[in-house]
Amino acid sequence: MDESGSTLATVWLILLRLVEVHGIDPEQFRKTLGVAPETLRDVQARLPGRLADIALSLAAAEIGDEAFALRAAECWHPSNLGTMGYAWLSSRTLHTGLKRMERFSRILGSRIRCRCSQECDGVRLGFDHGRGDAAVGPLLTDFSLSILIAMCRVNAGHSLSPVSVQLRRPEPANPEPWHAFFGCPIAFGEPADAFLLASEVANAPLPSANIPLANTFDTFLSEQLAGLFADDIVSRCKTTILQHLTSGMPSAPAVAHSLGLSQRSLQRRLAALGLTFQSVVDETRHELARRYLDDPGKSITEITFLLGFSEQSAFTRAFRRWSGMAPSSYRGIAVTA
Repeated sequence: MDESGSTLATVWLILLRLVEVHGIDPEQFRKTLGVAPETLRDVQARLPGRLADIALSLAAAEIGDEAFALRAAECWHPSNLGTMGYAWLSSRTLHTGLKRMERFSRILGSRIRCRCSQECDGVRLGFDHGRGDAAVGPLLTDFSLSILIAMCRVNAGHSLSPVSVQLRRPEPANPEPWHAFFGCPIAFGEPADAFLLASEVANAPLPSANIPLANTFDTFLSEQLAGLFADDIVSRCKTTILQHLTSGMPSAPAVAHSLGLSQRSLQRRLAALGLTFQSVVDETRHELARRYLDDPGKSITEITFLLGFSEQSAFTRAFRRWSGMAPSSYRGIAVTA
C-alpha cells in the first residue's frame, strides 16, 4: 500500500452520484480516472487514496462550486460503506454509532481518523482527513461530514441539527450553503474539523437499533480492520485486551508478549500516538461496557465480571469516570426515553 493509503471502493459510488447530481456524466468521469466498473461492485476492493484526492479535485474544477461536496449527503446508501453502513443503522444511539465510526473509520479510508468524545456540552465528533493542509482537505471534510450528518438524520430524524460545527477551511465568500446544510452556528478557520451533538440527542435510543446484529457487525469489522492494518498497534492491542478481560485486568507485559513485543516497545509505540497502555485498556473497557449495557439481557453484575472488575463498585466508579454517569443511569436512558 503506498503512502497515500487506500479507500473502500464502494465509497466511490457516492462520489459518482455526487458528480452526477452536478451534471457530470458519471461513466465518463469513472473512465477518465481509469476505475473499472467491476471494482466498484467488489465489496472487498480498495482504491489508492491519491486517486480519491485526484477525483475530488477534478470534480471541484469541473463543477466550479466550492460547496459542491456537501451534496454527498444526498448520494450515500448504507451499502456504500460496507459492513460499517449496516452496523451504523443497527446502533443503539448516535453516540454508539459515532464510537463505531471512531474505531472503524480506517476501513473506509486508511488515512481518516475520527475521535468521538463525551464533553460537558454534548458529544463531539472530531474528523481528520489525514491530508494536512492540502487543498483537497476541505473537500474531503465537506464530503465526509455531510455524509455523517446525513447518517445521523436517517437514524434520528431529518430535523436533526448539530449544536455547532467547526471547520478548518477559511470562511468562504458565501458561507450560506454550509449554514443551510448543518443548520447551526459554524466557526470557520478553526484548528480542527468537528461537530457537536446535544447529549440528549446523541444518547437517545434509536428505533432502528438491533443490538445483537450490531455486535455481530462489530466482530466482522474488527476482523476486517486487523486484516487490513497489521501495523495498527492500537487495534491489535485492543483485540488482545478483549481476549484477556474476563480473566481479570490484562497486564502490559502479558499484552506485549502476546503481540510479540517487549513491554518497552509497546509503550514506546503507544506513546508515539499520544497514548498509554492504561488509556487503551480504559477505552477498550468503555467501548465494551457500552455494548454490554445496551443488551438488557446482561445484568450489571455480570457486566462487571465480563470487563475484568472484581466488584461492581469498581466498575461503577470507572464507568462514571469514562462517561460522567453511572452504568445504571446510562442504561436508564432507554427506559425513560
